[in-house]
Formats: sequence, C-alpha cells, structure tokens
Amino acid sequence: MLTIHACEASPETAVLVDGAHLAAVGPYEELAADHPRARVRRWPGILTPGLLNPYGPELLEQAYHPDPREADRLGTEPLFGQRALALLGADASARGASARRGVQRLLAHGTVAVAGELRGRAALDAVRGAGLAVVARPATLPGPASLSPVPLVLLPALAPGKPARFAVFDVPDRAALVREGASTCVATVVGGRLVYRGR
Repeated sequence: MLTIHACEASPETAVLVDGAHLAAVGPYEELAADHPRARVRRWPGILTPGLLNPYGPELLEQAYHPDPREADRLGTEPLFGQRALALLGADASARGASARRGVQRLLAHGTVAVAGELRGRAALDAVRGAGLAVVARPATLPGPASLSPVPLVLLPALAPGKPARFAVFDVPDRAALVREGASTCVATVVGGRLVYRGR
C-alpha cells in the first residue's frame, strides 16, 4: 500500500512510501494528485531524513536503560559508568532488555542510524531487529553520549529509490530542531514501518 507522509511546516517535502522504499519525494499537493488512492499520514512540524546518533556502543552496550517498572528506584534516564556495568552484569537477558529499551529510546528521538562498532550480540540483535542502519563513526565525537547529541547529525537528503527511513519533529524549521533537540520527535519510520509515534 502506498502511503504519503506530509508535515504542516514542510509541505514541500512530503514522501510517498511503497513498502520499504521511497517511491517519490516532493510537494504534498503533487504527490496527492499523482497518487489519489494513497493513504495519507499528516504530522505536525517538519519531515527530515532522520538522525545519526554517533554513540551506538556507549548507549547500547555501556549504558543501562531502566525498565519503566524500575523508575522509582533508578529513574528513567540511561545510566552510565560503574552503576550501569553492575546492572548489566553478566546477565544476557538484562543486556538484551536494556539494549531493546535503548533502541526504542533512540527511535523516540528520531534516530534512524547509529555509528560505532557494536560488539555484543544483545545490541546487534536490537539494532537489526529495529532496522536501524549502522554506519562509520565520525572522526571526532561532539561530546558525551546522549539520546539527543549536540550537534544533531541529519542523514543525507531523502530521494526516490532510497530506503524509507525518516523522522518527523514537531518544530517549525531545522533551526528550531537544533535549538530544541531530538526530544521533539513525533514519528520515526524505518524500512517503511512506523516504528515510533509520539502522539
């Protein structure tokens, strides 16, 4: 089924998704006129190619992402350092569950690709299962590991024939996205599938 994704603040950059790939990219009005039977998903904000998070190993292998049932005791933010290592321990199930929660949190921040060498099976399985791309790490890292790193790294422009991988942020423009960060994500699509929806 064909699906058009269009955003209020960027109607000139709508996409037509056919399965796992982009069939067309262009103004919403043109795509809708050319494909009147396509399902339409309308979003607030802007449509982007999605984000690259350069901290794959740090966030998925060296951090512990608390289960919501642990929030009273551990909070809701990723834990790092000795405390994370103690929680991850030698328990493969704890590492797997933490990595899956970490991937879900990355998706909720508009991440569609991670960088860095993932070595553990738990992180690799979580990344593959979600369909996240794994790319080479930039030569320099901007700062501490974060779900919303500064500066944000957008992937190359969307184009027909490329994988249907993108994110929508509830901001008026890219400058606001840079100011407000990745927590403004309202939708993430990977492989043509809506893998995160904020509201």
